[in-house]
Amino acid sequence: MKRTLILSALALSTLAGVASAATPADQAILQRYAPNIEVATLTDAQVSNLLNIVASGDSEGDKRTLIQHFVN
Repeated sequence: MKRTLILSALALSTLAGVASAATPADQAILQRYAPNIEVATLTDAQVSNLLNIVASGDSEGDKRTLIQHFVN
């Protein structure tokens, strides 16, 4: 399941090439899971996928792992 989520997130992120318009709240949420993340460099699709991971029913550790894997 996690592998499918990561692969679909990567596929969606490659389709969007525009700069992200993430809000400061989005940035704060994502930096909670990946402190060194450069949210401004992510596309809207990437930010959306990462926020979907945050909103998922996975454990905090699983969310952190998925997000860090996605951005590295």
